[in-house]
Amino acid sequence: MSFSSSLATKAGVGAAAVLALLVPTVGVDAYQGHDDRRGGNSSSAASVYTDEISDYGVCRGVDPRCYNDWGNGYADGETKRILIYSHTAGPRHAHLGDRLAPGLNPPLNETNVAQLGLKKWAEEQGIQVDWTEDPSRLSGLNNYQAVVALSANRDAYDDTAQTSLKQYVRRGGGFVGIHNAFGAEYNWPWYEGLLGGANFYDHRPNRPGTVETLNRRDVSTKNLPREWAFTDEWYNLVPYPSYVRELAKVDAVTSGTPERASGHPGHGDEHLVSWCHYYDGGRAWLTTLGHDVAAWTDAELEGDEYFKDHVVNGLLSAMGIKPFCAR
Repeated sequence: MSFSSSLATKAGVGAAAVLALLVPTVGVDAYQGHDDRRGGNSSSAASVYTDEISDYGVCRGVDPRCYNDWGNGYADGETKRILIYSHTAGPRHAHLGDRLAPGLNPPLNETNVAQLGLKKWAEEQGIQVDWTEDPSRLSGLNNYQAVVALSANRDAYDDTAQTSLKQYVRRGGGFVGIHNAFGAEYNWPWYEGLLGGANFYDHRPNRPGTVETLNRRDVSTKNLPREWAFTDEWYNLVPYPSYVRELAKVDAVTSGTPERASGHPGHGDEHLVSWCHYYDGGRAWLTTLGHDVAAWTDAELEGDEYFKDHVVNGLLSAMGIKPFCAR
């Protein structure tokens, strides 16, 4: 069976119908079962070119058929392992602290609060944690069930690292993108797609807001109240996430996010902060939250216990230890 015929069969349409659309056949498979309010309700390949949503040329969405169980997800009895990647080629967030030395597991100090916090949270779950800011270390990604891009920004991945990340995800690896992971690789379309077809545009000042839980059936949200207070920068995103499972948003009034207006992409009451999807064979769990230093420490910050629960269970689901991206 040809590649185009295989995709057509998987999507439930005939090969002739696919060819008649005169668009890449990968689009048929890539846009099945989405859960996005901004992308319209269409799921055909033709719609990719009329709904203002980019076609990244891969299988993406919330349909588990986009997942490749080729060895990079967790299997019973395996050692649970993740890699925290926090390379910054641009402005460095305070929660990352001092830049790390090259290599794997360089010394962390008290300023590296996000790395230390996430490491502690994962270890509480019995997960072995490595960390690095050295792109060359991404060549070993197949040793992990998830890689966490922890505010790794701008040109965080050189050519070799880009290849390593793509091959890792395609083998069923888990990707967790946190906060300024959305400020990375603006000229790499595949990575933008991995983020859910989304990218950082700008943000409001760090300020209190109300997070609204949209889907309490997912493991990363089931322990969260329907509304909870938190403080963050509230990223505006262009493009806006598409063909993803929407997990949480921020209330427009309390966060100070403007309605969409001429010359500005403020999202108003459609302002996602967390979502998940399958992408090019892998699992991706994503949140723009995590700016405030206190979110990663024992310092008091309203809602930080919910943020921790959200991130930890999102990580476990991306690894394949818990169910992923549940409807």
